[in-house]
Amino acid sequence: MQSITQNMRYLQSLMSYAQRYGVKAASRKYNRSRSFIYFWRKRWDGSMESLQSESKRPHSHPNQHTEEELKLIRNMRRRNPDLGIIELWCRLRERGYTRCVESLYRVMKREGMMPQEKKMKKYIPKPYEQMTHPGERIQIDVKVVPRKCIADPELRLYQYTAIDEYSRYRVLGAYPEQSTYSSAEFLKKVILEFTRKGVEVECIQTDNGQEFTNRFSTNKNKPTLFEATLQQLGIRHKLIRPYTPRHNGKVERSHREDQKRFYNKHSFYSLDDFGGQLAAHQRNSKQLPMRPLNWLSPKNVLLNYTVQHV
Repeated sequence: MQSITQNMRYLQSLMSYAQRYGVKAASRKYNRSRSFIYFWRKRWDGSMESLQSESKRPHSHPNQHTEEELKLIRNMRRRNPDLGIIELWCRLRERGYTRCVESLYRVMKREGMMPQEKKMKKYIPKPYEQMTHPGERIQIDVKVVPRKCIADPELRLYQYTAIDEYSRYRVLGAYPEQSTYSSAEFLKKVILEFTRKGVEVECIQTDNGQEFTNRFSTNKNKPTLFEATLQQLGIRHKLIRPYTPRHNGKVERSHREDQKRFYNKHSFYSLDDFGGQLAAHQRNSKQLPMRPLNWLSPKNVLLNYTVQHV
């Protein structure tokens, strides 16, 4: 059954009024010509479905493909099933075909002669591995501070973020550059912070940026300072799949919250100023209740776990 449109409701009202008060009165009230009303009265049988607009597509066209042209295209396509449309068109022109390539494409598509696109294999995401204790895996990423937040146009600021996947406990760092040296320094800060909380860090997960790894650089066999620091500390380094930031989803999500709660409301005049404001923001974020933590704060989750397992 066709869906009832606004135009059909309008015509139904017009026909009902014309039937009750006459065509002349309906013409004045609805500002429609009498020929228009008579046209629809012939179609109208009292139901709204009879007022459905019919297709205005022509049944034929004076310049449509002739049967000889269609036969030529079918035969050529049958003999050359893998030929590209441009090469096929050139061969048809050698045999007297005069249409443009766009017309050939429309005919082949209508006749079902175009090759079927192969369906992409459906992506089945790998089930998320739930963490069982703090420090089992920590995600690290870098957020570039928006230019509108920086007073000095020559200044560049970067926020390093580490988040524990189990407790969502975060460590933030303010740095003037995004480099493997800054990454190594921030890593030491993260390890020191979690060690003070009684948590042993087992794995660090990052993306494939050059501040973390040389995986996609010319010196792929040479470890970065960040990787060398991890080896010295005996911590496993896990790299996510390239161009898949959702695998580092927790730290990416925290950066979105930082943008909403922090960067949209603050300005920075120097690295020290940025570091001080970022430290205050870190203290506040540790005490925010979170739904994945059953409405506990990351600080409380980490504290409860360490107290129970001391």
